[in-house]
Amino acid sequence: MAVSITDVIAYRRLVAAGNDELWYEDLNVAAGTMVELAAANGDIDTSDQLIMFEGYQKVFVVNGANLKIADFVNTKLTITAPTTAPTRGSTVTQATSNATMVVDFVNTAKTEIYGKTTSGTFVTTDGYTLSGGGMDPADRVPSAVAEATTTPHWYDWTVYPDGASGSMPAKAYLGCLYQGRPMLAGHPDYPYQWYMPRQADHTDWAYVANDAQSPVAGNDADAGEIGDIIRCLIPYKDDFVVMGCATTIWVLAGNPAEGGTIQEVDLTEGIFGADSWCFDGDNNLYFWGTSGIGRVARDFKSTINLTEISLPALIDDEAADPSTHRITMEYDRKRHGLLICITLLADGTNSNYFFSLNEATIGLYPESYPEECGTYSLFYYDSNDKTYRDLLIGCKDGYIRKFDNTAEDDDAGGSDDAISSHVALGPFELGPGGHEGSIESIEAFITGGDPGGTETDSDDIGYKLFTGRSAGAVAEAVDANSGEKVSGTFQATGRPRGRRKRQRVRGAFAGIRLANTTAGEKISFDRLIVNTTKKGRLK
Repeated sequence: MAVSITDVIAYRRLVAAGNDELWYEDLNVAAGTMVELAAANGDIDTSDQLIMFEGYQKVFVVNGANLKIADFVNTKLTITAPTTAPTRGSTVTQATSNATMVVDFVNTAKTEIYGKTTSGTFVTTDGYTLSGGGMDPADRVPSAVAEATTTPHWYDWTVYPDGASGSMPAKAYLGCLYQGRPMLAGHPDYPYQWYMPRQADHTDWAYVANDAQSPVAGNDADAGEIGDIIRCLIPYKDDFVVMGCATTIWVLAGNPAEGGTIQEVDLTEGIFGADSWCFDGDNNLYFWGTSGIGRVARDFKSTINLTEISLPALIDDEAADPSTHRITMEYDRKRHGLLICITLLADGTNSNYFFSLNEATIGLYPESYPEECGTYSLFYYDSNDKTYRDLLIGCKDGYIRKFDNTAEDDDAGGSDDAISSHVALGPFELGPGGHEGSIESIEAFITGGDPGGTETDSDDIGYKLFTGRSAGAVAEAVDANSGEKVSGTFQATGRPRGRRKRQRVRGAFAGIRLANTTAGEKISFDRLIVNTTKKGRLK
């Protein structure tokens, strides 16, 4: 017996917002091609906080009073408003063409019906009337038919116009999909409150009792208390949603309308903002907190401060303010680490960190980008096309960028900026047991192959050598990049005679700074060997 197998592919497409515009990846043209959704132009305010999330093949846009939907699945029928709209979930049939659809949404004016076409093709031919789903009168003929597969639909996110769907929040700045409910929070007048519509129905906000799928609302506090200001919603599958607040962290597990529980995770730690969190490849939850970079314990009963010992002043040093800064975090699947970006919204100046989770290189590595590249959003796009599968960076100047391991300068839009890279080694002790020591020579093994080979070569590496009577003094000098005892250059690969520098420098502690600030150049090395001898006792 012959077996015919047809692949069914779940297509992903990128959607981005910027400059009060919404853009989407038009797969009908080509993967990676971004096209503006013209209907959304000026209908959102990207100078204000904006959150987008996916659900039911739609994009839900949460932007204060601008609560919108970009619909990528339904057919839209434009009609003269009937007295009674067809009910949601019912079937509407067109006479003669015999086209049918399952109704998903009707706008407030009842002039637009959105639904999934299940058979045939809807037409605008006179006399081809619509009926079904309690629609009254059943004599309407579409004046226009539009398919989301051609151009996504754009419309207001409102309740269903049947008079029995309640009312949804007038404003929200936070949103996510949890257990089939598009969850909202961040109402300026009720910042401690969260809201959920009916399960599997984003248009029903009528709260009822004894119904497991009923809309539901609540807050994060002990009984009788108002609750903390919610700053982020963090869903994990259908298992739980973490609510990061200004000074506390809570977790909601299960269905809040039937047996769900809400418990505190930490009553002394808050989360900075809406995007100041991410999951790593092992589903560990990290966040930028009020006292450092944190990780939520696996049992969701506590948090772990990862910078409490190594960088106790990190939060104070960065001095980020939620009213003026944006802090975004995302897990980089290719480089196995967290990217943490702190950006001043006014001008794009930034301070960033790559938190390597690789056991061999684990640590926090500071970075800074050109102001044009100031990070407003981070998203790992798991594209169907591996060419575009990468960590994407939404930048201040409106461009979407990604890291390029082959590039030797930063792309600042109209120009390229030289990358000023350096690494500090030390402080390390030269003379153990209270003695001084002397550096006799330092030898660098720079990466790359022989001249004329195919291996990627490093460029020259400048070095500075610092010594002092204490580790603290050396660390300060290295950080300030001043007061070095000697300096020079390690010549690039293929020149082994330039590998060793005979520099005699005496001290109790030492530090080395390797750097390159030249445009179009990059550096890397395998190892650095420091040859020392023990000297007299430190006085």
